[in-house]
Amino acid sequence: MQKPTAAPIGVVLAKTAKTVGRAFDQALAADGGSQPVWQILITLKTRRVANQRELAAAVGIQGATLTHHLNAMESAGLITRRRDPDNRRVHVVELTDEGETVFHRLAKAAIAHDKRIRAGFSDEEITTLAGLLSRLAANVAADGIDQENSDWTHPNGDSGQD
Repeated sequence: MQKPTAAPIGVVLAKTAKTVGRAFDQALAADGGSQPVWQILITLKTRRVANQRELAAAVGIQGATLTHHLNAMESAGLITRRRDPDNRRVHVVELTDEGETVFHRLAKAAIAHDKRIRAGFSDEEITTLAGLLSRLAANVAADGIDQENSDWTHPNGDSGQD
C-alpha cells in the first residue's frame, strides 16, 4: 500500500476551519461582537423565526447556552423577548433599533473578513471551493451527521450558494 503524500483532508480542513474561525472571532470582537451574537443577529435579520425554539434550531445554539446569549443581548438592548399571546410558553425574539445598528456594524466586519479569506482566489476558484466543501459536508451528512446551517446567508444578502 502506498503511503499518502498529503495530510488527511479532515485534519487539513479542521485546522483551516479553526484558523479561519479564530480570525473571524477577532474581527467580530474588534467591533464589539462574537460569533454567537452575530449568528443570532443575522438569523433574526435574514430569516423568519417565530420564536426562541425556532431561533435555537436556526443558529444551532441550544438550551441554556442560547438563553445565556439572549439574556446578555437583551440586557445590552439588542433584542426584546416577549411571551407569545397565543402560547404563553413561547418567547418571541425581535431585534431592537440598537440590535439593527449592531447588526450593520458586525455585517461590515463579516464582509471584510470574507473578503480577507477570499483574497488571491478567482471567482471560479471560490465557486469550485464552495462546491468541494459542500461535497465534503454531504459525504459526512450521509453518515448521519447533519450539515449545520447549510442554508446560510451572507451579510450582504447573498445566499452564498450559486
